[in-house]
Amino acid sequence: MAITLHGTLSDNTVALDRKTATPIVINGDMQIAQRGDQTGITAGQYTNIDRYFINMINLGTWSFTQSTDTPDGLGFASSLKIDCTTADASPAAADNFYLSFQTEGQNLQILEKGTSNAQTSTLAYWIKCNKTGNYVVEMWDRTNDRHVAVLKTIDAADTWQKVVCNFPADTSGALANTNARSIMVSWAFDSGSNFTSGTLPSTWASRSDANRFVGTDLGLGDSTDNEVLITGVQWEVGTYDVNSLPPFQFEDRGTSLARCQRYCIVYGTGEANYQQLGETGISTSTTQAHITFNHPTEMRGIPTLSNSGNLALGQGTSLVAMTAIAINTNNDTRQSTGVIATVSSGLTAHKPYRIDQNNSSSSIVIFDAEL
Repeated sequence: MAITLHGTLSDNTVALDRKTATPIVINGDMQIAQRGDQTGITAGQYTNIDRYFINMINLGTWSFTQSTDTPDGLGFASSLKIDCTTADASPAAADNFYLSFQTEGQNLQILEKGTSNAQTSTLAYWIKCNKTGNYVVEMWDRTNDRHVAVLKTIDAADTWQKVVCNFPADTSGALANTNARSIMVSWAFDSGSNFTSGTLPSTWASRSDANRFVGTDLGLGDSTDNEVLITGVQWEVGTYDVNSLPPFQFEDRGTSLARCQRYCIVYGTGEANYQQLGETGISTSTTQAHITFNHPTEMRGIPTLSNSGNLALGQGTSLVAMTAIAINTNNDTRQSTGVIATVSSGLTAHKPYRIDQNNSSSSIVIFDAEL
């Protein structure tokens, strides 16, 4: 078999020597957005783009959308757009605003953190903002409460910029080989003085809040004109620059969705007003039915449940509006979740029923096993 190399010898050596068969970062191209676009956000929560969490304390109001604005000619179709809709130009000392993703410890053993063979790593991504300024990129080992950070600059407004961040190895603090949260990677776009009054940790050190975001002056929350977009997030083992960095590892949509569904599964696609959600179950009385959701992939842990919109129980014809839905704790696992669906009256006991959207394509049921 012949192999055709492109670019410099060192570039191709790096590409062939990549240490991970699948990307460490899940959904780095921002193509999966199960929760849908979000507006009016004033507190920390997972964003519309799967696997990305927005951390904020009392710093403005925001929207999060899946944008088609991407760097040209690289294969990216989507980006996460963060838009300030209510400004806060004077953050209090304890305020902050930063985007993050977290990774299970068992997926980061390749870093060999906490050993004499600890590895360096490189984070890279594309970013675009309407204003210039500095922001901090931080790695925080949540297992051992250690962190390291770099200061980066947006030096051209309204321009896609590729950023490469090099992080040193850490021979202290081994990562637990479990499904618990481990390293959190963050982009700090705005911050109060409680997080900027110390010294930025250029090597791994015990976490100090005062040191986390030193040098951040982008002030993304100071105007409703402000927005930032990000895509193409990749995390590689080893130290690279913009020329030697291995190419972004694209995954097909099905693979990427399945990896995201380990952490969050949304039932309800928005394609119909009466979509069935879950399997067909059985009524146990005139007011309750037991339904099972067999998940398409095994989740990270036993999930929690939330829902929105109008749901109903039916037998394929008439519907009875639901008043509540809750997990059946006798039937909840990582592979399937039983729920108890409640109505005020109208069911026939010991008959088959299913959960349907009640004339509302936006009605959803969410199972969450996030980090």
